[in-house]
This record gives sequence, structure tokens and C-alpha cells, in this order.
Amino acid sequence: MNQELTGKSVVVTGASRGIGAATALTLARAGASKILLHYNSNAEGVHQIAHGIRALDSQVELCQADLASSEGIQILCREVAQFRPDILINNAGHLVQRAKLAEYTEDLFDRVSNLNVKSVYLVTQAAAPAMIERGGGVVVNLSSIAARNGGGAGATIYAAAKAAVSAMTKGLARELAPAGIRVNAVSPGTVDNDFHAKYSTREILNNVVAQTPSGTLGTNEEVADVILFLCTSPSRYIHGQTIEINGGMYMV
Repeated sequence: MNQELTGKSVVVTGASRGIGAATALTLARAGASKILLHYNSNAEGVHQIAHGIRALDSQVELCQADLASSEGIQILCREVAQFRPDILINNAGHLVQRAKLAEYTEDLFDRVSNLNVKSVYLVTQAAAPAMIERGGGVVVNLSSIAARNGGGAGATIYAAAKAAVSAMTKGLARELAPAGIRVNAVSPGTVDNDFHAKYSTREILNNVVAQTPSGTLGTNEEVADVILFLCTSPSRYIHGQTIEINGGMYMV
């Protein structure tokens, strides 16, 4: 594999499973020398990923923090500022739970917003000074097809949060491009991973497959490969874009 990331330091949030775990391993294979893996509750998963990264001769640091809380965001921000990454992957995000309008609580609204929006902005704020000092860096945010279609039942605030991530990506790209920092996002469709194992039924997933032109669900690795592209020189003139990865399910 191209070793273009040799010597680069990387932060991946939500790295214990799914897209985050696949991305951390993909960037390690591309030569990233030091990776900070953020996780919340899945300690077993993040230690497995850390073991795989060390086997690729990359250094690993771990940070546990609940990004659904302001306190957890601040914990990670301090770690990121000290780590001084070249590359930041704002992957952490979650539906938290499905709830329709009449059932939605203010606490749930805040947790979903903190995890999916506030953490992205403040962690980027913590990472940016070192990138500016070096004269360059890369930020990749995780949006979702839900930002385009409003999400499924009980996912309105999650969808709105992911739409905010797409808008934030454009604003940050405009602000940071003069400093040599590229900010982009990826927007996965339905990926066959733990997220949908928890929040979707097999019937729902089968219906998605039937409606998808490619006839398949996505994989964590397919999303990770696009993230790798956005971290390397072939994407050097791409700023402020949200790349849809959904097998043709949503065409712009």
C-alpha cells in the first residue's frame, strides 16, 4: 500500500468499532506513524484495534471520553491539543436512540447534539493550532445520508445533526484553507456494521438493498478507503466537500 502517510500523526474518534476502527487500520497501513484512538465504552474493541495497529509498526495512544457530554468533549480536546495531529478524523457519532417528536426529551436532544455536532467543532478547534503551525493538515468529518433524506423513524435530530456536520465542513474549509488545512467530509449510506445491527432490523436492511442501485450495503472498509483518499495528495485540491458513499442510493 502507498506509504504516503509515513511520519504523520492521526486522531480517530469513535475508533473502537465500525468505520472508525476500519479507518484507523487503513491509515496505519498507509504509514501513519502515531495514532490516537478515541473510544467511549468499547474497551475490548479499541484494544483489539490498537493491537492490530501496533502490528503494523505504528504507535498507539488511547483516550476514553463520552462525547455526548461536555465533560467528555473537554477531556478529548485536551488530549488532542497535546497530541498535535497532522490528520483528524471526526468519526464519533451515534443515533443514541430512536425517538419520535412526542417522546423526545431535552436531555436526549443535548446528547445527540453534543456527540454529533459539538464534539466535531471543538475537537477540530483543539487540533487546528498544531496544523496551522506546521502549515498544513487534514480534517475529515463523518456526515450521513440521513443529512440528505431526514433519516428514518425517530432519527430526525440525528439527521439534523449530520446536516450540521456537512454545513460545518464547508465553513471550516473556507476558514482553514488559507492555512493549508483541508477540511472535507464523507457521507455513508447504510453500512453493514454494528450501528445498523443495533438500530435497524433485517427487514429494513433488505428493503434498503432492494432500493440501492448497486444491490449491496456498504462496508466499513469502503468508507475508510475514501477517507484515506481525502488524507492523501490525490485529493489535494478538494476542499469543503461531502462525498456521498451509498451505492447510488442517493444521487446528487
